[in-house]
Amino acid sequence: MNLDMSARYVQTPNLEINEAPDGYVIYQSDPDRVHFLNTTAAVMLELCNGEHSLQDIADILQSAYELDAAPMEELSASASNLIAEGLIQPCTG
Repeated sequence: MNLDMSARYVQTPNLEINEAPDGYVIYQSDPDRVHFLNTTAAVMLELCNGEHSLQDIADILQSAYELDAAPMEELSASASNLIAEGLIQPCTG
């Protein structure tokens, strides 16, 4: 999936998010599913609050993990997975 890096996303409503030592455990009632996110994916999910574009998130992750370059491919793959699993959705309006 080729994502628009200027797009902003929000968490899908009605997710039950629980912190775990190595990320998040998320219960999604419709459909009845449980998701396990590692620490980086959990940070990304938190940043999908409608205020940050995917490019902003890439820049934040680059700074937080002291990377030489923004992790564009990894972020795109992770965002695509979060979208496919129904955990984030595009902002409307």
